[in-house]
Amino acid sequence: MLKKDLLKLCLLHLMAQGDGQYGYELLRRLHAVFPDTQESAIYAILRQLCREGYTERYQGETSGGPARKYYRLTEAGRSRLAALLEDWRGMRDALAALGIA
Repeated sequence: MLKKDLLKLCLLHLMAQGDGQYGYELLRRLHAVFPDTQESAIYAILRQLCREGYTERYQGETSGGPARKYYRLTEAGRSRLAALLEDWRGMRDALAALGIA
């Protein structure tokens, strides 16, 4: 599982925690764990997840500034999250079997 897949897993997991997560908040939470990840890479993954039907993007209410783009998980996204979790657990177990971790 490569870093891009890990970022997808993390984004889908964060969105599974509740509806109405906006892009900058997701970015901020990922940067706390992956500080070397470029902002543009995270937004590119968010756009890709929308194109693939795993998430939906919608405009939120404006509060004096530009409208925020919010994201929510679709049913296909929940299935993709489950598949990525399974891949991650397999990789983790394989590494542990080799004494790594």
